[in-house]
Amino acid sequence: MDILPYSFKVSKRIAEKLNKKHKVTISEVWECFLNRTQGLLGDTRLDHRTEPPTLWFIAETDDERLLKIVFIELTDGTYEIKTAYEPNNNEVTIYERYA
Repeated sequence: MDILPYSFKVSKRIAEKLNKKHKVTISEVWECFLNRTQGLLGDTRLDHRTEPPTLWFIAETDDERLLKIVFIELTDGTYEIKTAYEPNNNEVTIYERYA
């Protein structure tokens, strides 16, 4: 039994991208899921639509680093991480307004 309420799938390619390009660890992604205080938003851009839908949120890590987490929830209840990075001001504004 998992002690945390979330189960993740992260491909090797995505894990490398998170580490090298965005300097984000999988632990920080966990922290953001656990520290999230607002809702989820869907990515409605036509060229970014997926089935199941792509969702995202912004939350802080335990060290107060703000990250945008992008994922899809699979039918088995796991979350497939698509990316995670420090959000820009526009993304923060959108999230604060609509989440």
